[in-house]
Amino acid sequence: MLIDSHCHLEYKGLIEDQAGVLNRAREAGVGAFLNISTKQSEWEQVVATATRELDVFASVGIHPHEADDHENLGRGVLLAATENPRVIGIGETGLDYFYEHSDRVTQAKLFRMHIDVARETGLPVIIHTRDAEEDTLQILSEELAKGAFPALIHCFTASAEFGRKVLDLGLTISLSGIVTFKNAKDLQETAKEVPADRLLVETDSPFLAPVPHRGRPCEPAFVADTARFVAELRGVETEELAEQTTANFKRLFSKAML
Repeated sequence: MLIDSHCHLEYKGLIEDQAGVLNRAREAGVGAFLNISTKQSEWEQVVATATRELDVFASVGIHPHEADDHENLGRGVLLAATENPRVIGIGETGLDYFYEHSDRVTQAKLFRMHIDVARETGLPVIIHTRDAEEDTLQILSEELAKGAFPALIHCFTASAEFGRKVLDLGLTISLSGIVTFKNAKDLQETAKEVPADRLLVETDSPFLAPVPHRGRPCEPAFVADTARFVAELRGVETEELAEQTTANFKRLFSKAML
């Protein structure tokens, strides 16, 4: 069994045929899905899908692109949203200095707030980071000094040095279809080095369709293509990688009843 540890089932490209999307993924061997939210207005729908589909779970959080619109989101609002039994993760949150759709200070403030809620609840923080390695590491280090919390870097595309440092901090790394791209040689080298017990696979669908599906909306079923590619990179059987990444997901997202 494979698990798509990060998808956006409510987004254009998937929502129009959500039932078909899920069924195609199940037929491809995907046994569970983590449906990710990026802003408060999505939470209800994301949780509703997870309530209706027993193999779908939900996250609640604010993407850094949406930080300015949620500057005054109270900690208690996020904390209360995590009480739903279908919510197993917090995020996605983090820092994005590539697009900078939101003020950096506001991004950091909300990132730290998500971490604080993760520390209290024990739910993993799902971290988005782009062109913000130094500040991401600083925030993670400072917050870990206050007390432990589970976390992962989703859709990892950062430097090998950043990867080693977040692994040293105890985080998990999740690989998307980007690892299959021809120009992703550095990422492919990093993918070989991630410890087996700290690795997840994801689609980030409907974005970033892996080879051989480039140019199409990405679907959770395509996590099987990414898993096969990563298994070949690492010199293991796809079944072994599927078993390991599923075990890693269950351990990290321990609230999920799988």
